[in-house]
Amino acid sequence: MLLNFAIFSFFPFPSFSLYFLFTCTAKVFILCIHSLNRMTESSLSLQRVICFEVFCLCGSACVLLTGPSGTLQLPGGLLQERDKPAKWHGIPDLLQKLHESSHPNSDLSHAHGYLKSLSSQLSVEAMSFVTEDRTKAQESTFPNTYTFDLFGGVDLLVEILMRPTLTMQKKKPKMNDELVKDCLSVLYNCCICTEGVTKSLAARDDFVLFLFTLMTNKKTFLQTATLIEDILGVKKEMIQLEGIPNLSGLVQSFDQQQLANFCRILSVTISEPDVGNDDKHTLLAKNAQQKRNASPSRAEVNQVTLLNIPGFIERLCKLATRKVSEATGANFLQELEDWYTWLDNALVLDALMQMATEEAEQSSTESSDESSLATSPLRHRLPQSMKTVHEIMYKVEVLYVLCVLLMGRQRNQVHKMLAEFRLIPGLNNLFDKLIWRKYTASNHVVHGQNENCDCSPEISFKIQFLRLLQSFSDHHENKYLLLNNQELNELSAISMKANIPEVEALVNTDRSLVCDGKKGLLTRLLTVMKREPPDSSFRFWQARAVESFLRGATSYADQMFLLKRGLLEHILLCIIDSGCTSRDVLQSYFDLLGELMKFNIDAFKRFNKYVNTPEKFQAFLTQINSSLVDSNMLVRCIVLSLDRFESQTEDVKVMEVLSECCLLSYVARVENRLSFLFRLINIINVQTLTQENVSCLNTSLVILMLARRKAKLPFYLNALREKEYTEKYPGCLLNNFHNLLRFWQRHYLNKDKDSTCLENSSCIPFSYWKETVSVLLGSDRTSRCAIVSYIDEPFMDLDRDLLED
Repeated sequence: MLLNFAIFSFFPFPSFSLYFLFTCTAKVFILCIHSLNRMTESSLSLQRVICFEVFCLCGSACVLLTGPSGTLQLPGGLLQERDKPAKWHGIPDLLQKLHESSHPNSDLSHAHGYLKSLSSQLSVEAMSFVTEDRTKAQESTFPNTYTFDLFGGVDLLVEILMRPTLTMQKKKPKMNDELVKDCLSVLYNCCICTEGVTKSLAARDDFVLFLFTLMTNKKTFLQTATLIEDILGVKKEMIQLEGIPNLSGLVQSFDQQQLANFCRILSVTISEPDVGNDDKHTLLAKNAQQKRNASPSRAEVNQVTLLNIPGFIERLCKLATRKVSEATGANFLQELEDWYTWLDNALVLDALMQMATEEAEQSSTESSDESSLATSPLRHRLPQSMKTVHEIMYKVEVLYVLCVLLMGRQRNQVHKMLAEFRLIPGLNNLFDKLIWRKYTASNHVVHGQNENCDCSPEISFKIQFLRLLQSFSDHHENKYLLLNNQELNELSAISMKANIPEVEALVNTDRSLVCDGKKGLLTRLLTVMKREPPDSSFRFWQARAVESFLRGATSYADQMFLLKRGLLEHILLCIIDSGCTSRDVLQSYFDLLGELMKFNIDAFKRFNKYVNTPEKFQAFLTQINSSLVDSNMLVRCIVLSLDRFESQTEDVKVMEVLSECCLLSYVARVENRLSFLFRLINIINVQTLTQENVSCLNTSLVILMLARRKAKLPFYLNALREKEYTEKYPGCLLNNFHNLLRFWQRHYLNKDKDSTCLENSSCIPFSYWKETVSVLLGSDRTSRCAIVSYIDEPFMDLDRDLLED
């Protein structure tokens, strides 16, 4: 997600604040400093001295009093006397006046004046925090925002904002919009400048829910959205959307711009929190957590709440697919990049757009001359290209929400709606003009996909688009919506030529919902994928998106469709010849190659044609062996394919490829399969199993299941035992494998686990998986197929239960 960099507490003079925004250097960063917890011991001591000195000066005639709002009440004379030495800059005095002038039923115009005076001081400080020039603010012992919070300013503003909800009157008093905006802006500045304020606001559930009611007013929407996003980001417990008063009515009242920005808030409420600790990501820990939390999580409940809002998904689809009127010209790209070097947030753009609109409205009242409007200084600072960046940022937020919903428990319901509202055809129409414009294809090298990188809006947009395609295609029959009618006909022709039945999902595809135009979305993706520079991490996401189209039950027609478009040669070029060193990119290409070649004799023939020298083949093997965690899915594909081809001895074409293909010949040698098996078992254990490396366990099981089919399981188990003694660590390998298989049983035999993925990817019935594991875990030491019979008594280590929490 993009960080929220907006500062909305502008100076009293909008033109000066805009000038300040535009002259800020480079990117905007938020720095939270000067919290009570982070102050040095000496500064804390000084604070205590000041408070004690104030108390002593007051004597018996005056005590420290706290007003109903929590503001610190002191005699005016004392505040003025201590103001300069304590560097309070008049803030306590202004707060006291603000409190006195903001009582219920009072005229709040005076209070607003005091608030503006406070706002101007805090705005200057907040601006210095979020620009490159932070030195002076950081050296300040007591920042203005800290003083403001110390004397109860935050509590006072919360009370002023919520006052209309606390009155007993039937007709609720309406506060001035500008006063509300200034209150929200000052609170936001306090959040970013004084650590602890955000957490204290987040702890007030009543205030958090109240903020959502302010979003009904378009004039205060941006300030409210900014503050809510900041608060929800630190809130310990995820907010429950169903607790927001009239959520459905609120969302339906939003215009498209507001809805897009609201998606930034929603992203925090529907995503499972990142635990931030690698140990917590182990399957062992995840399984234990699932046992403790059997009921749906708050994120899952919130997803259901959103899906129950009438028209919500349809509006998101319209937002994601609406077209943008783009500027053209030689300098367009440079202009665009200049803008997003520092504009990293759609809310910042909204603020500037709003100010532009307000200035335009003001100018129009002063003069009806259109030429003067067009030549206003602000208009020069808001080029047409900003609208493009604006739209891109909206789409990033919308696609993220759709992606999360696609991966949730209501996936089928979401899929049905996305198909009905033609999300995929709409994205296909935007692909060349917005999503993947040709002149940006080679200009950006993306950070690693697992990093919290500081990406430009356009890069974030591309990655989110690819993630959506991956989620949409993965193990779902709607994947054929990524093609157009001509391409669907091509798949049918491939099946007919091979004399195999068409895939049921292809037959059932509603052709009125597929892509329009000369190319479908998948074909367009393949085109840009082959143009991508070797060092671009877009390759990772592109390969994942294409692989998801192939995942599930193997389809010969799908594979041939991609093979005809040169995908296999492109993958091999990346692995062998491009000099690619990224482990993430290589892993994604290995996985894609495995799905593309599985059980496909034509693919192995093409492989042998490309890898036509010993040097190339050795380079390929080196990449595979350099990290089996990354390449084991490809190894599994080759082993499974070899097993099937060896049973098709009557097919002349198959026999020809078997005799010529260097890759199949390599894996056919028992010593090489055993080598893979040794390393696959040795690089994992129960404590380190994750979603990423559990595939190593399943690949080792595939090798042993195929050996069992041929009555060679005892041979492989004995080879493991001999390996242990050769390496002088008897029992280690087999004990580890025994524990891994015990975990496998608990993990995959859980009623919540979907075993169809294992069955579809291997074409081996899941019943045979379970049966093989049971045989291997047998306790009979006389069984030649049980692991225990190959571990000598002194080295038995099977009593310890490593699977307990």
